[in-house]
Amino acid sequence: MRLFVSVDLPDDLADDVAALQEEFAAAGGLDFVDPAQAHVTLKFLGDVDGDRVDELADGLDAAVADSGVAPFDAELAGLGVFPDLEYVSVLWLGVGAGSAELSRLHDAVESRFVTEHGFDPEDHEFTPHVTLARMKHAGGKELVQELVRERHPEVGTVRVSAVRLTESTLTADGPEYETVRAVDL
Repeated sequence: MRLFVSVDLPDDLADDVAALQEEFAAAGGLDFVDPAQAHVTLKFLGDVDGDRVDELADGLDAAVADSGVAPFDAELAGLGVFPDLEYVSVLWLGVGAGSAELSRLHDAVESRFVTEHGFDPEDHEFTPHVTLARMKHAGGKELVQELVRERHPEVGTVRVSAVRLTESTLTADGPEYETVRAVDL
């Protein structure tokens, strides 16, 4: 099974995420993420033997405890891209207030899953974000660059009270996500 650790956005923000994505509709080459499945990924685990689910859920529980993070509000605001504006691979919605707490959760998950569960460490710095789209070709790069430079949207605030171990099933219509285990903060 394909797994990742996430903080999910509530259903009531899906329309706001979709409205933001609509601003980029004229940019060719973007493959938009389903706004109903919007989330912040804390760690991508990849393909994992289903027999490890209980072990990993227990590890997630311990990592959340290690973080010392209590429920908090995260502000979804601003735009960015990976890796940079010259070569756009991913278009994302940023996190303002709450990014420190998300980073502490990420650090605790990263530490526990690398040292105790044998996952590879991340090869880049963690940036709390919600992926809006992936760029398949550079046809709309100039519009993406312009909007990222000029716009600073404020989409809303999310009350973060749980972290999830999430299964991603790849389908012809895109990935489908299902919560395997939720750990309350």
